[in-house]
Amino acid sequence: MNRAGKTLLVLALVAVVAMAFRVSWNALRDVARVVGADATAATLYPFVVDGLMALALVATLVLTDARDKRFALRVLATYTLASLVLNYVHGLVPELHGRAVDWGRLADWDPANWALVLLATSLPVGSIYFGSDLVAKVLHHRPAAAREPVDGQRVDTPAPLPHTSLPDTGHEVPQVTAPPVSTLVNGRAAAVQVPDPHAPHPARTPDAESADDALRQAQFEEAELERMRQDARRAYAESAQAGRPLSARALGEAFGMSESWGRKQILAVRDEEETRPRLRALDAAAV
Repeated sequence: MNRAGKTLLVLALVAVVAMAFRVSWNALRDVARVVGADATAATLYPFVVDGLMALALVATLVLTDARDKRFALRVLATYTLASLVLNYVHGLVPELHGRAVDWGRLADWDPANWALVLLATSLPVGSIYFGSDLVAKVLHHRPAAAREPVDGQRVDTPAPLPHTSLPDTGHEVPQVTAPPVSTLVNGRAAAVQVPDPHAPHPARTPDAESADDALRQAQFEEAELERMRQDARRAYAESAQAGRPLSARALGEAFGMSESWGRKQILAVRDEEETRPRLRALDAAAV
């Protein structure tokens, strides 16, 4: 549907909702008067009930989390049913419009009257609670596309290396970027050793060939990931030697990975540096 059609559909919906609110407003106002509301409160009472229905409808359209959306739909269904009951009672007792009934009497049968009065008087309190909760959920709502990747998950494109605030020591910090693993794997797929065409080939089933292809693909990806880890550790070591060591976040973003991945590479470099002097001492002692 084009933009003009969508705009026309939304305007038609707003018109229908406005007319339906005007029809329901008369019944809810009369019910509010019978349960003890003054003229001003009775005039505002329909906005409390039907207004929360509109708010719940908007929240249902905005929220994407399944649990929050279900909550908004339940609020919408509850207040729609409550408004329907009060409108139905107003239709059964036309005297409510002229206030010819006793104060606080919505039904002749006492249990039914008590239930109806409880329903009519609890709706404003429920509007405060449910309305506040819906607004809080909408304000704290974060679209799925804006969420940060989980630990160890690659992002689509590598981020540029940010500038550090450490003092300049005259050495240039190397700028490191890394292409996605899938590009490296596909680029090196042609380098796979091709068997001798003159040698006899054993009969292979399609399932065996697909399993071998999956195994080779996994080996390629693991090899590229290991190469990327080595490049990251080398980049951190060079930056540390230059006097401006990269942070875990900067190292991870430079290779398109998470902060925890960068922290693991830094710890690996430090562990290697701690064990290296011991090896040298052992070699000197052996000589």
